[in-house]
Amino acid sequence: LAAGSAAVTALAKSAVSAYADYEQLVGGVEKLFGESSDLLMMYAKDAANTAGMSVNEYMETATSFAAALTTSVKAAGGSMDEAVEFADTAMRDMADNANTFGTDLSSIQTAYQGFAKQNYTMLDNLKLGYGGTKAEMERLIEDANKLRHEQGINNDLTIESYADIITAIHEVQTQMNITGTTAREASKTISGSIGAVKAAWTNLTIEMAKDDGDISGAFEVLGENVGAVVDNMLPRVEKALGGIGQFIAKSAPQITNGLKQLLPRVLPTLLQTAGTLVSSASSAVMQSL
Repeated sequence: LAAGSAAVTALAKSAVSAYADYEQLVGGVEKLFGESSDLLMMYAKDAANTAGMSVNEYMETATSFAAALTTSVKAAGGSMDEAVEFADTAMRDMADNANTFGTDLSSIQTAYQGFAKQNYTMLDNLKLGYGGTKAEMERLIEDANKLRHEQGINNDLTIESYADIITAIHEVQTQMNITGTTAREASKTISGSIGAVKAAWTNLTIEMAKDDGDISGAFEVLGENVGAVVDNMLPRVEKALGGIGQFIAKSAPQITNGLKQLLPRVLPTLLQTAGTLVSSASSAVMQSL
């Protein structure tokens, strides 16, 4: 009962804490994206599978560069829905980059936040073959424009627009077959599916604390991701057990032969040592009587 009570208390505390963050982040999303905030929230709820992030992580990252993004989209005559689409593209690209190169996601997020402030020193964090300078960002954009021209798209991207920077990175990562990595790994790899489970669990705790929380839906998503972990792990476990069995079978003769050669050499010494220990112990006992 005590253990169960402690577990329930810990879960309740986790749910309240996650929901408190959720409330704050939703307010920021609504302020920055206005009527299009519902669209961003829709993407955020699916981010466990598309970007390996919880709802909170997705919103927190999106709002960190939202001001620069919405400003550039509006300057080009775009809508807030378009700004949300750019944000979702950036979120997926960050996760895909991190999963492809094994980079800590936070360093990729920091780089994108820097780009929003015309700071390009962390462009090399993306490991796309470009250094951390403005000139290198311009070279990346130039390469992206070449790719777009090959697709028949002639409206060139520029470094002055944050939305264009997001598009340029997306074009280059797509050309390098990086795009979609996170979504693929969420269902096909152990680490990817475990990341999706962690995000889905956080989402479930948020729903637990909501007035109208969709606990059933969130639990279903969690169950699907747990199932993916099991599906991905079982074949590896079977392979590992089979490999261990083969190792034991192949090494048994060598171990047996080694013991046969070793025992005759060390057994006399062991017996002599044991005899000495017994003799010393017996003397000590007799002296104490």
